[in-house]
Amino acid sequence: MELGVGMFGDNHYDATGKPLPAGERLRELIEEIKLMDEVGLDFYGIGEHHRPDYAVSTPEIILAAAATVTKNIKLGSAVTVLSSADPVRVYQQFATIDQLSNGRAEIVAGRGSFIESFPLYGYNLSDYDGLFEEKLDLLQKINHQNPLTWKGKYRAALNNQEILPRAVNDHLNIWVAVGGTPESVLRAGKAGLPVIFAIIGGSPVQFQPLFDYYKKVYQHFEHDMTKFEVGVHMHCLFGENSKQVADEYYPLYAAQMIRVGSSRGWPAYQRNQFDFGRGKDGALIVGDANEAIDKILQMQELFGLTRFSAHMDVGGPSHASLMKSIEIFGTKIAPKVREALRK
Repeated sequence: MELGVGMFGDNHYDATGKPLPAGERLRELIEEIKLMDEVGLDFYGIGEHHRPDYAVSTPEIILAAAATVTKNIKLGSAVTVLSSADPVRVYQQFATIDQLSNGRAEIVAGRGSFIESFPLYGYNLSDYDGLFEEKLDLLQKINHQNPLTWKGKYRAALNNQEILPRAVNDHLNIWVAVGGTPESVLRAGKAGLPVIFAIIGGSPVQFQPLFDYYKKVYQHFEHDMTKFEVGVHMHCLFGENSKQVADEYYPLYAAQMIRVGSSRGWPAYQRNQFDFGRGKDGALIVGDANEAIDKILQMQELFGLTRFSAHMDVGGPSHASLMKSIEIFGTKIAPKVREALRK
């Protein structure tokens, strides 16, 4: 099982609740990715958002910068909002990162849980599903064919068009990120693409039917089971003292949940939700190394995971807290998880 980190580049806030300029957070991200590489984590993913509470709207630029200061870690998006992007440009950007990093780039494509990119780039939300399905199909074709002739509904046709540069070995790994809909699982399973499930609330066991469905679809379409990959993306933060890290992190985490929830009609986030999430049946992994080891192994046993992504920067914890969390993940948690899985 691969162990890595996903981030959205959550901004820091001043005392009045105003987000700080993005520059500081962007520079911190590069330092954090460099440390992930140094402590031996397997992959890093950065999200795409177009809101004041996130510093990153173009994951590709962060990943290109990270490619120059890392040696081994895989570098990908988490996610690329493919519905409102041009698959040709997406491929070119990630193929460029792949060349810079000597074959370490990957794409995690999703429909996006936020919708700001649609009006920003001139797309109609009524085409939400159609856009993603067509663009994912085109992205896969670009990955396998060059030159390419193609015609669709939402983008200008391609007529024997070369798409350059090409990725190292002329191939990019493409994952699909899903929230919790059977339609998304079906689409990925039919295409034979690896899936990463975002489990950010409730009880992870509730996702078991979707994992089972994905595997059945994947097998039904006779894809190679030796290439079967499935992962989870869960909110995490690690510290030396479980209670201390939880108490310090809760106000930041709750504030972000309330910011997001206010636009979606959610009730205000409460401490009892946070505490349930940290419990054995919840979807939060916030605490010390031993708690994290047990819960990550529990997820692996439950779902048969090949990838675990710890989303560490929800709410914008301090750079020092994130560096400590990354250090603990790489030096204390990951070795014990790997050792247990080898037995």
